[in-house]
Amino acid sequence: MERKPIIAGNWKMNMTPAEAKELIAALIPLVADAACDVVICPPFVDLPVAVELTKGTNLFVGAQNIHWAEKGAYTGEISAAMLKCIGVAYAIVGHSERRQYFGETDETVNGRAKAAITAGITPIICVGESLAQREAGETEQVVSGQTEAALSGIAAGDVKRLVIAYEPIWAIGTGKTATKEQANETIACIRKTVERLYCPGTAEAVRIQYGGSMNPKNASELMAMPEIDGGLIGGASLKAEDFARVVNYRGAK
Repeated sequence: MERKPIIAGNWKMNMTPAEAKELIAALIPLVADAACDVVICPPFVDLPVAVELTKGTNLFVGAQNIHWAEKGAYTGEISAAMLKCIGVAYAIVGHSERRQYFGETDETVNGRAKAAITAGITPIICVGESLAQREAGETEQVVSGQTEAALSGIAAGDVKRLVIAYEPIWAIGTGKTATKEQANETIACIRKTVERLYCPGTAEAVRIQYGGSMNPKNASELMAMPEIDGGLIGGASLKAEDFARVVNYRGAK
């Protein structure tokens, strides 16, 4: 099955609305002919600007988080309905920084993913191991367990349409990156987990990104690997030219 690649930019806690407007304006013509789906995930305050500026373009807008409850006393959170009503199409769920700093668990990741799906928002579900876990030979056990927990109770038809991002924690923002062979092997493990939980057709359909410091220099070799369907890009997504080079990886040097 041919899976359409997907490149998503996670801006993290960067860019004011004015800065977002400038970045998006520069990015739109650079990725207009992209052969992949292109997603930008700005901070919440930038989302209305991003949605408005990307209307009529090939850019999708995603959020960096989403809550599992429809509404209620959850100070600082944002619901799926709130995001959906302004035109958000994707939401990052379970990023390692959320797990590390804000108490995210496999259970809350699952709840957030389900809320996104119910609202018609595509979750980008993040899984990945720490350096200690990799050195202990626990990578497959960790990512398989995270994947299974995140997908608990989600129907096969919905799994086919969501996105999983493998982000080795030790390679995020460090300048380090897994080799293309390591990334491909671990993503293959994630796909085998989906097959075990569902069926071969579901596993073949789900798109799985690599999210560990993909950049203009390594995007082409990573994207050439058979199991890698895209990238969840951090630092390189904050400069239009750099992000465009990742998006247009087939021609990147």
